[in-house]
Amino acid sequence: MAASSGLLLPVLGLATFLLPVVARGQPGAAERRCFCQVTGHLDDCTCDVETIDAFNNYKLFPRLNELLESDYFRYYKVNLKKPCPFWNDNSHCGIRDCAVKPCPSDKVPDGIRSGSYKYSEEANSLAEECEEAERLGAVDGSLSEETQQAVLQWTRHDDSSDSFCEADDIYSPDAEYVDLLLNPERYTGYKGPDAWKIWNSIYEENCFKPHNVKRPLASGRGDDGGHMFYKWLKGVCVEKRAFYKLISGLHASINIHLSARYLLQDTWSEKKWGPNVTEFQQRFDEVLTGGEGPRRLKNLYFLYLIELRALSKVLPFFERPGFQLYTGNKSQDAEVKNLLLEILRLAKSFPLHFDENSFFAGNKKEGAKLKEEFRLHFKNISKIMDCVGCFKCRLWGKLQTQGLGTALKILFSENLIEKIPESGPSYGFQLTRQEIVALFNAFGRISTSVRELENFRNILREMR
Repeated sequence: MAASSGLLLPVLGLATFLLPVVARGQPGAAERRCFCQVTGHLDDCTCDVETIDAFNNYKLFPRLNELLESDYFRYYKVNLKKPCPFWNDNSHCGIRDCAVKPCPSDKVPDGIRSGSYKYSEEANSLAEECEEAERLGAVDGSLSEETQQAVLQWTRHDDSSDSFCEADDIYSPDAEYVDLLLNPERYTGYKGPDAWKIWNSIYEENCFKPHNVKRPLASGRGDDGGHMFYKWLKGVCVEKRAFYKLISGLHASINIHLSARYLLQDTWSEKKWGPNVTEFQQRFDEVLTGGEGPRRLKNLYFLYLIELRALSKVLPFFERPGFQLYTGNKSQDAEVKNLLLEILRLAKSFPLHFDENSFFAGNKKEGAKLKEEFRLHFKNISKIMDCVGCFKCRLWGKLQTQGLGTALKILFSENLIEKIPESGPSYGFQLTRQEIVALFNAFGRISTSVRELENFRNILREMR
């Protein structure tokens, strides 16, 4: 996705037109123009940027990266052929870097392909019962009596009432597994009116903003420097303000990935990807963005805190002895679960967590109504991802919106999570395998963005 809040030309995998921006002046001037305001405490939070940088870059990021390279987290099932539900537009990007390479079924671990709809060995094993027993046996050996009892007791949980996303039907013939490591998020060249339309729809129709309030840098709308917009944003309730900041932060994060993994060289013999400082400045430099760039980066940190808080809250769900990240490789599955629990406990140890208790507080009836609006607006955004013309952009857009939607589901299910039994099935709160893979990969993208900011700081510090 493109630059946050109002810079609308770029979108999702999308680059703006590259301008010859060269920073001049004293060493460090270029760095200050992007980062001078990205410091200290964040609005609506008690946390500061420096604490997040140190925690993420030196503690969490290396472990999370290792987790996401495991078989359980690298394969994501997605339907990239769903039609756009909002406008008649079947145009697809013809650029080769927009393409997604599906994973051949024989390359996906048997345990993942076994028809799981919940993320536990019990659920995986239930999937196809008799006719699948022989094939499952080749992966799993035999099920213990305790596991058989859990299978018998298992009931499918209807997540529709607490879901923040329009999830793909993973049993659709059009749904395919994608190896995320072989289809990385990076610059694709997708841009122009089609790309602009996606973000415009998200911001104008789904962020609670009145149509008469102009967004900063909104194309051709008589920009007033954002004065009216930020006056409006400051006056709305904390929930609506947070919603906008989450979307803006996600937008900023995607733009950082595109700038950090830009196509620098494309010849018949090789492609070279790497950081494009000009692209980064165009999206985040304070002067070039009319002051918007630093705000976008602060919203990225706000998004990081929200998703980190969700990870700290969901620990009891994963800590249960019966819960397994099941691929069929018993020793590897155990190692991956241990690494996952290490990451979740590290997340819980973070000293300055966001306090979500301020959300939907006060009048119960009004709070419930606002929460439902919040959920439906975000669900609508997840549907817009099926309108993205670039398939690689669509893939990562769908995954990251589902990941953020899962984080919100966790934050607003605290009472159910607290009631999860130490052993046996969790009937009240459930996560599908899709939600788990999306949750951790989405946070991996945010964590990577924070880490990439340090790289850009170092590069800009040396520029004149």
